[in-house]
Amino acid sequence: MELTLLGTGAPDGLPVPACPCAVCATARGTGARAATSLLVDGALLLDLTPGVVFAAARAGRSLTGVRQVLLTHPHDGPAVELPPGLPRAGRVPDGQVLTLISGHRLRAVAVDAPGTGYEVTGPGGERLLYLPPGGAPAGLPERADEPYDLVLADVAGRPEAVARLRAAGAVGAATDVVAVHVGHDAPPGAELERRLAAGGARTVPDGTTLVVGAYEGGPDVPRRTLVTGGARSGKSVEAERRLETCPDVVYVATGGRRDGDAEWAARIGTHRERRPASWRTEETCELADLLTADGPPLLVDCLSLWLTDAMDRVDAWDDARWEDGGRQALRERVGELVAAVRGTRRTVVAVTNEVGSGVVPATAAGRRFRDELGRLNAAVAAECETVLLVVAGIAVPLRG
Repeated sequence: MELTLLGTGAPDGLPVPACPCAVCATARGTGARAATSLLVDGALLLDLTPGVVFAAARAGRSLTGVRQVLLTHPHDGPAVELPPGLPRAGRVPDGQVLTLISGHRLRAVAVDAPGTGYEVTGPGGERLLYLPPGGAPAGLPERADEPYDLVLADVAGRPEAVARLRAAGAVGAATDVVAVHVGHDAPPGAELERRLAAGGARTVPDGTTLVVGAYEGGPDVPRRTLVTGGARSGKSVEAERRLETCPDVVYVATGGRRDGDAEWAARIGTHRERRPASWRTEETCELADLLTADGPPLLVDCLSLWLTDAMDRVDAWDDARWEDGGRQALRERVGELVAAVRGTRRTVVAVTNEVGSGVVPATAAGRRFRDELGRLNAAVAAECETVLLVVAGIAVPLRG
């Protein structure tokens, strides 16, 4: 089964006409995207969009063999003119199965947004799932019979759609996950590719033809990632994005609770509201135990608060006690953590702070914390396949 992506953009396309945003301003060449429309084996057209005939011609395809045109979502704006020779566009009710004369079998899939998804099975048994913009599957079975060969979805806007499919076994290790409906809310160029790859997905230019079931080169998803940056740089958001397509994540909060501190409680509440409901939270600084145990991915936020706890335990803030065994005790605890990061079998994303580039702390204890955090960050980074520095909300790859 061959699939040609006549467009891969959001319903308004990319760039959006007359939009002054930075993403639209830089959407040129392969970065420009027409509204998403899919041509399956020249016989089935999913979503009728403006200029679809010209898009097909640019891709070296013809629409003369199309026998069925289906819509996945309400199309705002003026009605799209039906090109001569094409059958009238329609939608299939949720759950209904439609068999085409071409041998393709379609099943309408319920979604949690206005519209309908379509599962398409080719004459050879290959299976793809196409979801509408802003939509995630609703009412999935607890376990799918087998994974799809290809999934096309709004991965940038609804990453939890992929998480739901993974939880049900509908997306497996060999599933090709392609992001479509890409608009100006997604980052441009290489940043989009990097973000999608972290979730095991990719994007392709308009006009690309994919052979369903033939894809073997999945994105190289790192197992251990360190995200560092300054205060309010966006490092926690970046870390959360790297795991948002995972169905089950343990969020490890190393800061604990601070009774009576309203500002700290507000920070914790903001982080909690951002996280998917399926994620589980553990408030602990016993990171080595979690890293050595088997289980779902870990998001550790953050190592700087873990180090504060570790220094509290050995009374490292006192100069005399620091010299009288405190330094050695901290080295041992840090060494235990680094060894656990090296040996872990779990997927791990850890957040830390970059504190050595600013004003020199006025106290010996402050300078001690700065130095020890720098050493900890370097040691953990050495064990991670990917290291990111987040500056002004932009992730700059340092490794991987």
